Amino acid sequence: MIHHLSPQNSLISQYLSEIRDINIQNNRMRFRRNLERIGEIMAYEISKTLEYKSIPVQTPLTETACQVIAEPPVLAIILRAALPMYQGLLNYFDKADNAFISAYRKHKPDGTFEIELEYTACPSLENRTLIMCDPMLATGSSMVVTIQKLAKMGKPKHIHIVSAIASQKGIDYVQEQLPHVSIWVAAIDPILNDQKYIVPGLGDAGDLAFGEKIQH
Repeated sequence: MIHHLSPQNSLISQYLSEIRDINIQNNRMRFRRNLERIGEIMAYEISKTLEYKSIPVQTPLTETACQVIAEPPVLAIILRAALPMYQGLLNYFDKADNAFISAYRKHKPDGTFEIELEYTACPSLENRTLIMCDPMLATGSSMVVTIQKLAKMGKPKHIHIVSAIASQKGIDYVQEQLPHVSIWVAAIDPILNDQKYIVPGLGDAGDLAFGEKIQH
């Protein structure tokens, strides 16, 4: 299921405009904070789909019943670009367990690439709600490979994928490979260029948030 938040204007429209804007992008702190804000909005929207339970709460005047999340989700982050959005999710799901995955494109001389996974730290996912975070869903390859690897940690009862911007091709690929996941995205862009960048997109989210890296 696709949850596309752009068609109805909201604060997320403002934050999207700023992370796309080349005149604002050189302010790294603002770029990171806007991704964090998008993560917070996504967390709020996802929270509406979770299971809740009633607990007694003692106020200064009397006892009352309150609804709380039945079980915190597991937040999974693909390093490094997803760190700001992940922080936004963690701000709201503050009791979540957490998983960390290192995934990157290993480029070949012919211009193609493979997805390399070098590091994984993850709790048991058996019958848990898993929220995967990556700000750009371009080809979808990194997301699919990562989720397939995490399957060794147990079978989640549901998987949510959170991205700021996705390409239509990336969404189609993820839905083809992982038909039962929910995809939450602030914007869907029409083009994936020859370098596998989303157009209009915003460029390299990791570089904009944390500085340029040496390609290897």
